[in-house]
Amino acid sequence: MIKVVLIDDEPLARSIVAEYLQAYSNFQIVKECNDGFEGVKAIGELQPDLIFLDIQMPKLTGFEMLELLDTAPQVIFTTAYDEYAMKAFDANAIDYLLKPFSKERFGVAIQKWLNQRLDATSGSAVQELTNTPQKNHEEQNRIAIRFGNKISIVPAQDIFYIEAYDDYVKIFTEKDYFLKKKTMNYFEQSLSQQDFLRVHRSFIIRLQQITRIEPYEKNAHVALLKNGKKIPLSRSGYNRLKEVLGL
Repeated sequence: MIKVVLIDDEPLARSIVAEYLQAYSNFQIVKECNDGFEGVKAIGELQPDLIFLDIQMPKLTGFEMLELLDTAPQVIFTTAYDEYAMKAFDANAIDYLLKPFSKERFGVAIQKWLNQRLDATSGSAVQELTNTPQKNHEEQNRIAIRFGNKISIVPAQDIFYIEAYDDYVKIFTEKDYFLKKKTMNYFEQSLSQQDFLRVHRSFIIRLQQITRIEPYEKNAHVALLKNGKKIPLSRSGYNRLKEVLGL
């Protein structure tokens, strides 16, 4: 039996998918979720083979939800917005169903999944997708963090700086820091470039946290933040920072 989870904040949208799935006797809906928080929990507990996922949902977007999963199932997106379609297909998503979709179009998506299920390389699709920065307004202004069974949303305005940490990054706020398994390049591209700047191979700074720039040893500089932290600046990072600050 193929286990399926439906994740959409619209009950009608979930009921349509459920109705269409009745034509496939080997598919079983094991959970319906109203938002991304419920989706993370259901996927962790039930380990479904396939999820139908909306993108624009309250609390967490579909992309943010995928980022929080340790091991993600394959995904068919169901959404009323077409702005992410090209990025989803570029990242090898199984399919992207634009609401309202017909039973015939739904059948095409199911067949794609059945075909790709035989492909041993298709399991990398979700990882590729979540590593592709999605620059919508919400995701530029917050970061979803998971620690244990808890999920927190960190507003971008609370971030002081981001530091590379092996395969993770450390996201520093005034009183704490959070680990997230993403690359520095990801955050350099996904966060607002008006508010954040990469000033070193290992550091991204929120510009409003800078109080001054100081010399440090020969031909080197550091940025002093409001919390007293000194961030090293690479030569190119120093030049970019001067340009942004109009120095």
